[in-house]
Amino acid sequence: MNKKGFLALLLAIMLPLTGYWLVKFYSSDAVHMPHKYFYDSVNTVTKNGKIINDTVWHQLRNIQFTNQLGKKVSLDDLKGKILVVDFFFTSCPSICPGLARNMKRLQNSYTKNDTIVQFLSISIDPTRDSVPKLRAFADKYNANHDSWWFVTGDKADIYDFAIKEMKASIADVGADTAFPHTENFFLVDTNRVIRGWYNGFDTVKLAQLAKDIPTIMLERNRKSPSVFRDFIPILPVIFVGIGIIMLVMGLLNRNRKLKKPY
Repeated sequence: MNKKGFLALLLAIMLPLTGYWLVKFYSSDAVHMPHKYFYDSVNTVTKNGKIINDTVWHQLRNIQFTNQLGKKVSLDDLKGKILVVDFFFTSCPSICPGLARNMKRLQNSYTKNDTIVQFLSISIDPTRDSVPKLRAFADKYNANHDSWWFVTGDKADIYDFAIKEMKASIADVGADTAFPHTENFFLVDTNRVIRGWYNGFDTVKLAQLAKDIPTIMLERNRKSPSVFRDFIPILPVIFVGIGIIMLVMGLLNRNRKLKKPY
């Protein structure tokens, strides 16, 4: 092979490879998925001869409530939905009204897609927060009763859920484990894994929450990967093959032109 042929072969191989790596590099950070929080364990598994640390993320257990309409509800009723959760009580004179107003703004952002996200305000004063009080509080902020539940229930169960499941005292170090009153909104994905918490009075954090909700909606279930995923490792080989085919076709075409009688 002469020098020109070698350069042509090198170019045919490098161009598609360069394109592949550029696409891979710039697309890897195109979508920033919210992190997962609170792992229960890390299992070491073997896949295709490689040792992989498989993190088992903490999934919220089911819990039953009574909502502002007097209906018995649970997290199991919300399968397939993204959750935005906060903790409040109806007689709160300080942060709760502001949190409710900001939650209402979030709810207004999803009036056309209210089936994909559920807003959940859990009372930390369930003894006094009766169904009529919850209903009055919800109506005060014009809440959509279908997509925003204000709930009460067993106090011990709710406190256990707030501290051990939602990790409220970890997300907010100022929260009292004896009375988990926090300014945070918690984002929970469809697998009931916590994906973040956001100060309900921080406009920057709230804007990030508003962006993270639709981002999680785009997230694929790892147990049902795309059929194209298996082709990713062999894409360089495919591109090199395409380059070689293009080169061979170019050389054959050149030879035909040289042999063509004038």
